Amino acid sequence: MRGFIAARVRRTAQFATLLVAVSSAAGAETIIVTMDQAKLARVPPRTATLVIGNPLIADVTVQAGGAMVITGKGYGVTNLIALDSSGRQLFDKLVRVQGPAENVVVYRGASRESYICEPNCERRITLGDTADYFEANISQTTARNNRAMSGQAPPPGGR
Repeated sequence: MRGFIAARVRRTAQFATLLVAVSSAAGAETIIVTMDQAKLARVPPRTATLVIGNPLIADVTVQAGGAMVITGKGYGVTNLIALDSSGRQLFDKLVRVQGPAENVVVYRGASRESYICEPNCERRITLGDTADYFEANISQTTARNNRAMSGQAPPPGGR
């Protein structure tokens, strides 16, 4: 009986070691995307369906020629699953969305504002900024885009 238990413990330890190795390998499979940017990756052969765990964090679209475009939409980590036509999982990768390195954040008490400072500092619409600052930037950007779509000149000051 003791020999049976010892063999079972060894198999369990070997299985646990295998799981750790698989987990470590899966960790190397993280796709890092910068918020508001896109990254190209290859769609695995035989993929019929792609699933994003949280579409508020990332989005994925399939392009011709076996490419997929992963777009960072919100900060955080989600996963991307590829399935074949039989529903078998081909892969499950983590997608980590992070902020741009050149982002500058200014705090004034509890107020937060973000700027992009390459080559000059300009306001940046960023999740997590104070509501007034964020809404002012969105409003100005929307007004400018609407004017551009209708062929109108921007208002004085370029906003």
